[in-house]
Amino acid sequence: MAEPEGPPTTPDGRYIIVRGRLWRASNPDLPEDRRQELVGDLMDARRGVAAAKRAGDAAAEKAARASVHLTKVALGERGPVWWNDGAPDQNRKLVHNSTYAGWWEAREGASPD
Repeated sequence: MAEPEGPPTTPDGRYIIVRGRLWRASNPDLPEDRRQELVGDLMDARRGVAAAKRAGDAAAEKAARASVHLTKVALGERGPVWWNDGAPDQNRKLVHNSTYAGWWEAREGASPD
């Protein structure tokens, strides 16, 4: 069976794993059209950060980074967690130092950290 495209996702869908670190996934309850709109906004904001950096415009970079942050909050990737079972946020934690460590180590073909 082929590995799905994209980074691995925790069994509960709360995190993606990139280079051994947990990153909070987007809220799966967002309507698809809203999610797509926000992803487009995020890409625009990231392009704004890059353009401001190239131009050496610190104020524009700060504004673009603020836009990235607000869009990530709207997606559920930052700010309050989108689940309601009381589980703590483990965003940015190394997967092998998280409650997902056993699952990660047991995954077939998981890369060692």
